[in-house]
Amino acid sequence: MRFYLDHAATTPLRPQAREAWLAATEIVGNASSTHGAGQDARRLLEESREQIAGILGCDPIEVVLTSGGTESINTALHGLWASRAPGADSIVLPDGEHHATMDTVAALVPEGAVIRPVALSGTGRIDPVAFRMALPGAAFATALAANNEVGTLNDTGALSQAAADEGVPLHVDAVAALGHVPLSFRALRGDAADGTGLVALSVAGHKIGAPVGVGALVVARTARLSALMHGGAQQRGLRAGTQDVPGAAAFAAAIAAAEAERESEGHRLSILRDRLINGIRSAVPAARLLGDPTDRLPGNAHFLFPGAVGESLLFLLDVAGVAASTGSACQAGVAEPSHVVIAMGGSERDARSVLRFTFGRTSTDDDVDAVLAAIADAYARASGSLDAR
Repeated sequence: MRFYLDHAATTPLRPQAREAWLAATEIVGNASSTHGAGQDARRLLEESREQIAGILGCDPIEVVLTSGGTESINTALHGLWASRAPGADSIVLPDGEHHATMDTVAALVPEGAVIRPVALSGTGRIDPVAFRMALPGAAFATALAANNEVGTLNDTGALSQAAADEGVPLHVDAVAALGHVPLSFRALRGDAADGTGLVALSVAGHKIGAPVGVGALVVARTARLSALMHGGAQQRGLRAGTQDVPGAAAFAAAIAAAEAERESEGHRLSILRDRLINGIRSAVPAARLLGDPTDRLPGNAHFLFPGAVGESLLFLLDVAGVAASTGSACQAGVAEPSHVVIAMGGSERDARSVLRFTFGRTSTDDDVDAVLAAIADAYARASGSLDAR
């Protein structure tokens, strides 16, 4: 039997999303066509966009449907860079951002971008004061709503207000936060009426039970953003190409279901998470919880296991039927130490010794029991594996 504790990577498809996707595939027509079949597709597309917008707290026209979080982030950052104010060449980039953001910003450096880093606290939080100090004169800034590895929640409202006060456009990566914390683009923007403050927000469908391959970028009406993809005038010209009507319908169904159960599920997952945390601490006294101990995503438990390589622990748990994550970036099959742990002040040794357990709507006490039954033996067998490297 397999016990799945990697919902932050992707979570199972919701029945509502599957049914909405299958029903939408029966509609024949391109949503950009003017004939009746095309307008049927267009109607479902726009109804789905309206539903997504209602939950994200924005206007439907501000929702740009994408293939997922990575495309949303790329569209936002490349677009903000291309439309930056004359003479502005700095990008405010907090340490510990997702690689989709870090790698996109790195790709802009050969084009003249200068990175202004913002240090993380020991719990993985962006300090709003340090963030504000880095903003003056920047081309744009970006920040996570919740850290995808250690689960720490950021004060997104304070970050948005700082950007608005300094007249700097801000992009927020809300991929990890979606479905777990309240998200209102309109509320986070506050009174900002120009193209500064929060202007773009990225989310992904497969984190909340929609199919892999659909996401959204919320772009403020007033934002100056150049398109990443060209070839049509779809979606305010910000994302050219034939729009995915079944994907939009499935995303709308998933986000509606996730929002309807967000508070109750948050409470349930917090109980499972805390039971796992206490159980691991009892079974492996050397293990240390990373991230904020309370102000964190309800389904996230991120642990440092001193002296053990995370991949070794991951393999041993997998043999026991437990699926988790090392919390490190793995690019082209090459595992790297967690840049988030290093940004929090940990050593490279620490950054190679972490595991992330994440819960979702299908999680039960059986998943916790499976981890607790295997973790002590796995740690005993993996201890010293770091020194053997």
